[in-house]
Order: sequence, then C-alpha cells, then structure tokens
Amino acid sequence: MLASILTALVFLTATTLILSLLLIIAEKWILNYGPCTIDVNNGQKVIDIQGGSSLLNSLSENEIFIPSACGGRGSCAYCKVKVTQGGGPLSPIEEPYLSEQEIKDNVRLSCQVKVREDIKIQIPDELFNARLFKAVTASKKMLTYDIMELGFDLVEPDEIEFTAGQYIQLESREYKGADSVIRAYSISSLPSEKKKIELIMRRVPEGICTTWAFDHLKEGQEVSLSGPYGDFKLQDTDAPAIFIAGGSGMAPIWSILRHMHEKNINKKSYYFFSGRIYDDLFFTDELFGLEKKLSDFKYVPCLTREPEHSSWKGERGRIPEILPRYIPDAQEYEAYLCGSSALIEACCSKLSELGLKDEKMYFDKFE
Repeated sequence: MLASILTALVFLTATTLILSLLLIIAEKWILNYGPCTIDVNNGQKVIDIQGGSSLLNSLSENEIFIPSACGGRGSCAYCKVKVTQGGGPLSPIEEPYLSEQEIKDNVRLSCQVKVREDIKIQIPDELFNARLFKAVTASKKMLTYDIMELGFDLVEPDEIEFTAGQYIQLESREYKGADSVIRAYSISSLPSEKKKIELIMRRVPEGICTTWAFDHLKEGQEVSLSGPYGDFKLQDTDAPAIFIAGGSGMAPIWSILRHMHEKNINKKSYYFFSGRIYDDLFFTDELFGLEKKLSDFKYVPCLTREPEHSSWKGERGRIPEILPRYIPDAQEYEAYLCGSSALIEACCSKLSELGLKDEKMYFDKFE
C-alpha cells in the first residue's frame, strides 16, 4: 500500500514538473515576438527591433529618450506619445492619465505599449535632441534651509545644448532599501555654460530622489542624466513679461532672466517670487542686481507668513493679491509661471481677471 502511494506521489511530482516546464516553454514561445519596426514621425527615424519590450524601453535602447519618472509603472504620465499604427488596445492603467481628446488622438503611455508588431508613432521634434549623459557631482550648496543648488560637470557627452526653461531627468541610486528612481528637474544654469548643468532642488519629505540628493549624494560621485526636455521657454516676441515662481520653481526663471541679460533682451518685465518667510528667499542680491542690468526689470518678492513685526519692508501676501498693484491691466503681457499647481492655478485665474488671454500664459507646473 505504501509503495503504491509513493509511486503515485512520484508520478504526480514528475507530471507537475513536466507541466511546469511545458508552461515555461510555451510562455517563452508566446512572448518570443519576431522582428518589428518603429517608424518615428513618418520615417524621420525607423528602428528595427526584436518585439516584446515596451515602446518606452525600445526607444531608449535606440537613443530616443522619452520623459519618464516612474520607472515604467504607468504612474507619472510623462511618457505620452501618439501611436498612429499598431500598439494594441488601450490598457486600464493608461485610461486615468489620458483625456477624452488624447484618447481620440491615439495618445498612449509609451511605457504601457508593448511592441508586438510594426508600429508608427509621433513625438515632438525636440525629443530627438535628448541624450543620456554621464556627469560628476561638482557641488552641493544650500540656498535655504530646504532648497539646494546642485552642480554637475558633464563627462560623456561633455556638452549639452538646451534652451533656458527646459528640464533634465536625474536618476538616483539605491540607498537604505530605496529603489533607484528618475525625477525631472528644471535646469537653472545658462545655455551658454555647455559643459555643466545646475539644478535647484527642494527637499520633499520622504521623497526618494531628494532624500538621496540631500543626504547620500557626494561631491565627486558620478550620476546619470537625460535631456533636455520641455517647451517652457521665453517666446520670441516684444511683449512685456510677467514671471511668477515659488520655491524651487525659481530654477527655469533664473536661467531665463540671466539669459535675457546675456543676450541683451531688454523687455519690460516683472518677477514675482512667493515665499512664506524671509528665510525662503534666495538669490535676493543677484535678482535686485538684475534691476540695474536689465533696463526695465523689477523683482518683487512676496512673503505670505512673515511675522508682522519683523524688519521686512517688502510685499506681504499672496501673489494674486499683489499683482493688480503693479499690473492693473495685463492684456499686452505674456506670463511665465513655475511652481506648485495651487500657485499656478491661482495666479492664472487672477491674470485672466486682469485681461491676459490663456494662450499667453506659459507654465511649468510641479505635480
């Protein structure tokens, strides 16, 4: 009786192993897609690949770097591209991140699109300029109690071409159980300084990348960057400009303003910067100094929670409350805003009340 039971157990075990092996073989056979092509922008670039990987990874492996900050999990929605042929059905992961119009226009999250057949896509031309860079951490400088300036010397390639206002993506390293992540940061350095990149970073409580940068990243350490990305930039017009930022939203505005000075772009402009208390302000002397270098520029720092009896003589309150005192009629202006969603939405609402059209508001919203 015992021998029969043991024989049956051996048979079942062998059968289970065989079935498991067959399933593995079947899975590999099913997922072993053949050669596929990715046609980018109607033949601007055609890539031959072995099918099966995500569109995001397939493009990255062929040096087309689509913005992505979530490691391909479909939770950041940065990696949108238009898929005009192939790509398969829309997945449930994608739907919450796409508007009805984007779905009609065949916009997809490239991290969720599997390349299993020939596929045609459309991407902005500027993404062809994005590159993967190796750099060395040259400096870490605290600007306030929770904002830091990071400087990187480029190694390979050793130069970058970008427009003031664009951003790069920085990849963190694993530390104390935290995974490596990729996060987007606006470039604060000048486009003319091609061999380096500077960033302005605010510490995010429990933020994986900012904790790594503030507490673990060392000067001299090698990092990986990609970019440049984005279309936030100074428009080529003679219209007067309103700049608005808060916190690390200073970064692209700092680059744009210094670029204006360097290129002798003298247009009437105001820069409203929001902080809670005086200790939130940085580059204060430099910005007031720009008032002497740019013929019609005014810097207006605004503090929302500065103690009533402090020595602060500047503006107190929220920027939307302060704007009309300087610009009662904004119809002729263009506005450039960078910071939190709340700041941008409140300021855009006030600018609309002051006569500024939506199409003249340009913003880089930090989510």
